[in-house]
Amino acid sequence: MDSGRLSRGRSYARKGQVMDIEVEPGVVVSRVQGTRPRPYNVKIRLKPLSDRQWEKVFDVLAGQAIFAAQLLNGEMPPDVEEAFEAVSVPLFPDNRGDLVTSCSCPDSANPCKHIAAVYYLLGERFDEDPFLLFELRGRNQDAVTAALRQRRAAESGPAEVTYTPTAVVPVDAPSLDEDLERFWAMGEAAADLPLAISRPTPPFALLKRVGLPAFPGLAAGGFQRQMERVYDAVTEAALAAAFADTTARGWDEDDNGERGDD
Repeated sequence: MDSGRLSRGRSYARKGQVMDIEVEPGVVVSRVQGTRPRPYNVKIRLKPLSDRQWEKVFDVLAGQAIFAAQLLNGEMPPDVEEAFEAVSVPLFPDNRGDLVTSCSCPDSANPCKHIAAVYYLLGERFDEDPFLLFELRGRNQDAVTAALRQRRAAESGPAEVTYTPTAVVPVDAPSLDEDLERFWAMGEAAADLPLAISRPTPPFALLKRVGLPAFPGLAAGGFQRQMERVYDAVTEAALAAAFADTTARGWDEDDNGERGDD
């Protein structure tokens, strides 16, 4: 690749001479304004993955809880390429020959400076929205999340449960009438329960996994934002309740949870 054309392509990209970039399955289409009045048409082609290849990838992604949770939450796992490598499916081009580029300019070199300019900005677009690479390979973000939800739902379907009754061991405990004052008190064994109170990671994973309810006329974006606000409010309230300093609000440890007389 000629360094001079690369340098001029970078300059074109920085000066805003790439008028638009459209990413579609298997092709990137762009217009680049050169020295002539009419912009040049640039195309970058990358063969989409087959349906069978995508099915293999989806099986791996759905089988990895962290991959599925991040993708359903609209996040691209940094090591997502491992899922493709596990089934010998290339996410990125293996070699230069996998990319077929063309430009309507008179320059016989390929890539020319116009193609180079699109390369630079396309890399930035992929950094901003990694799902565009999936779309170039044949599946957009909606298709990816739909496939993962379908697999996760199938995995969590009803299963046959065998119930074996266990013997009831009598517990030597005082009756409620005898120990009414301690009804709301925390027993000694509760102190040994393992508790980890923190914000869910990643956020809204369950909401993303469940998806939208099938209500007619439901606005997808509005419902999602409203539910995220509800989840945030519930999280804040739960954290505040869990870590609240009860003594600062007039509570007395010796009065079994009753408000002090201050």
